Amino acid sequence: MTTRGKKYIDVSGKVDSRKEYTVDEAMELVAQAHYAKFDETVDIAVNLGIDPRHANQQIRSALVLPHGLGKKMTVLVFATDDKAVEAKDAGADYVGLEDIVEKISKENWLDFDVAIATPDVMSKVGRLGKVLGPRGLMPSPKVGTVTSDVANMVKESKAGRVEIRNDKSGVIHAPVGKVSFGKQNLKENFLAFMSFLIKEKPVASKGVFLKRVSVSATMGPGIGVSVPDIRNELKSMGIAA
Repeated sequence: MTTRGKKYIDVSGKVDSRKEYTVDEAMELVAQAHYAKFDETVDIAVNLGIDPRHANQQIRSALVLPHGLGKKMTVLVFATDDKAVEAKDAGADYVGLEDIVEKISKENWLDFDVAIATPDVMSKVGRLGKVLGPRGLMPSPKVGTVTSDVANMVKESKAGRVEIRNDKSGVIHAPVGKVSFGKQNLKENFLAFMSFLIKEKPVASKGVFLKRVSVSATMGPGIGVSVPDIRNELKSMGIAA
């Protein structure tokens, strides 16, 4: 049985686990219900009405949030020649091919947050699937990290591009900012995420798509968010929900 510390118990007392809060209430609470000395990440968890056993009901995509993630992203680009130059000029932290593939293979080097590759080098990068895949670092056409437009992808990644992918239970977990962002910026990031996710609903998914939504700071308790209120907020912004 997990024993919770006094600080966690104290902040948990601010949250009613049985209640689903409005978006405004949830964003205000998540900024209060934390206690770590570092700037905690605010995460979102969405239970979806999909059957992840079927490929046509799985979600894998990415978006750039209005206010980013509040984190310095380290970007690696697998590329050669002109595309390698483009990547460096765009601000990539590491650029190369054979040397980096070897470093990852032999040293299990993974000091980066995002990996991008041009299509022509994927035959070599593909060898790293067993290392990069389980860590969510494998470049993929589905989320745009296998691309010829490396400069744009580097800039988006640096700006806080968020990949979204459902797990085996049909739940999506993703960061939407930092506690220090404050209520308004967190709200804008949160609604941008939800709007994008709704648009990504698989055609094959029937019935209720958004089953439950919650947010939490890294060390804080989960805070339920009212799905009807999320839809109302989006509609007030002129976004179909």
